[in-house]
Amino acid sequence: MKMTKQDLIYEVRDYFNITLGLMLYTLGFTVFLLPYEIVTGGIAGISAIVFYSTGFPVQYTFFIINAALIILALKTLGWKFLTKTIYATFMLTFMLELAQEIVVQPDGTFYKLLGEGNDFMSLVIGCIITGTALAVVFLNNGSTGGTDIVAAVVNKFHNISLGKALIMVDFCIIGSCLFIDSFGAIDLRFRKVVFGLCTMLIECLMLDYVMYWQRQSVQFMIFSKKYQEIAFAISRKTDHTLTILDGHGFWTGRPTKVLCLLAKKRESVQIFRIVKQIDPNAFVSQSSVIGVYGEGFDEMKVKVKEDEKI
Repeated sequence: MKMTKQDLIYEVRDYFNITLGLMLYTLGFTVFLLPYEIVTGGIAGISAIVFYSTGFPVQYTFFIINAALIILALKTLGWKFLTKTIYATFMLTFMLELAQEIVVQPDGTFYKLLGEGNDFMSLVIGCIITGTALAVVFLNNGSTGGTDIVAAVVNKFHNISLGKALIMVDFCIIGSCLFIDSFGAIDLRFRKVVFGLCTMLIECLMLDYVMYWQRQSVQFMIFSKKYQEIAFAISRKTDHTLTILDGHGFWTGRPTKVLCLLAKKRESVQIFRIVKQIDPNAFVSQSSVIGVYGEGFDEMKVKVKEDEKI
């Protein structure tokens, strides 16, 4: 299918936002997690474990494992799924390389921004940043690779959700700290595992919060005599279509028209501004909706079995 100018703009915007997300992830991981030897899930977690155990650079382990997974997954998932993953892999490898040159001190140790003994505080700040960064990447149809690829392959052949597959893989990565002698005595290794589980929890909460906030939809019910002007203005300025409902005023006994509109929550201010400019006396009801599925909103991600088709 030939790419239109609008499609090209969307693609450029996606790659730009993915790059910003990767920069944010690099900041959180390199400045707040790596210096305090905090283990996370995913390929970043494996890379960190290898680095803490052998000193082998994080970015090289990250690149090697991702490259191998991408090659193995090409036949299963195809180029379309992996294009932005390949871009993210190269960019994140480069950014991690650059960031480590900045935060490593002359004696070869990492500079600890929050000072000694503030491991948990650094964990919280780092995971808030990395969780937000991952949400930015995912919201722009991107992926950082690694366990995302593993989960997608598992999901393709087995009836296991992506979320469950990711959790299973991450548990195995973090739990491996118990068997690595270089992390010290068993109590210190157990501490690493507990901290690792905390990173999973905080990252997931932040990821869900940002993605839900970005995708949250609202429903407007607009009562106004100037309903046609308002409908045209909203349709023109937001690219949303509206539904005109027939109403009947109980007190006045007169027929009225009601505009029904579904939009993203972030568009609320713009819609209120349009309504107020046209009819300051309009009556507007705004309510949150659990989900909106269809063109311009989220896709209905449910599996329909062959024997259940109507």
